[in-house]
Amino acid sequence: MDNFEPNNFKEWLERVFSIRSMTIFLLVLGAFIIEFRFDWIERALGSYLVKTNIERPESGAIWEIGHRNITAQKTLEQIITDRQTTHREARDATTFAQVAANISSNKGGIMLSPDHFRTLYLGLPSSIAQEIVSPFELIKILSNGNWDRTYFGKMNEILIIFLLDKNNRVIRQLNVPSEVLSHIKQDEINQIGTLDNFPKFKDRIYPAFQFFETLESLSEDVRWNVISQPENLLKTGHVVRVGISDETVSGFIELGFEIESENQKRMILHRSPEWAVWLLRSKLEDKERTLRPLPFDGQVGRTQ
Repeated sequence: MDNFEPNNFKEWLERVFSIRSMTIFLLVLGAFIIEFRFDWIERALGSYLVKTNIERPESGAIWEIGHRNITAQKTLEQIITDRQTTHREARDATTFAQVAANISSNKGGIMLSPDHFRTLYLGLPSSIAQEIVSPFELIKILSNGNWDRTYFGKMNEILIIFLLDKNNRVIRQLNVPSEVLSHIKQDEINQIGTLDNFPKFKDRIYPAFQFFETLESLSEDVRWNVISQPENLLKTGHVVRVGISDETVSGFIELGFEIESENQKRMILHRSPEWAVWLLRSKLEDKERTLRPLPFDGQVGRTQ
């Protein structure tokens, strides 16, 4: 067929219905019919994409959505695991310090039973426990019978405790400042070592017998302020030495009890009110001066 534009309608029809044109038309039509019937183009394209999928970069909107979903799922699983671990450790906690250590401002709080709170409260030294809530007020709340659960949370460095009823109404809010938490943590320190490892006790270390003998000579009020829970020392072992720190923090002075148990020496640190410790220390120093031998001046008396 000549490559020129038809001159009239007859030539145009002859060119359209020529054998070559009709053959091409039938081939294209057959391809479309087969595609609609068997979807061979989609199948071939899909097979090609599956084979080359590993080699193609993970890019595009679908991939990004998938990545975000996987990341979010992993983050959620980690949060759930952390919360479960935190609640389990809190339920097993035996001290206020352990509960406080499991709470952070960004992970939410912890719910405990009233009986668990009461156990934690009774484990505190009486001087510190009264800074949180009076035992008489706690007895009153318990006797009312409305206290159903206890929520522990943190705001900045303050431990906040809500005593709640069954309808989550607040019966009493307790705030435990950071300095009180610090005292609680110090009272619970129990570690391997001796008083000689702590420079703050240097030159203020006394034999246990001398310390407790002097303590016994003071009034009962002073004794209970120096050691609020002496039964804890009885449980731990044999106290061999006691150190008195030279540092005062928020009106408290730290005492160190060196304990010998099972051929091993360890330390228990305890904070006591400054005024009570100074009364004890002045007595100890007076006794030391009394027992200290007079200096020898080198002169020997002559007999008549």
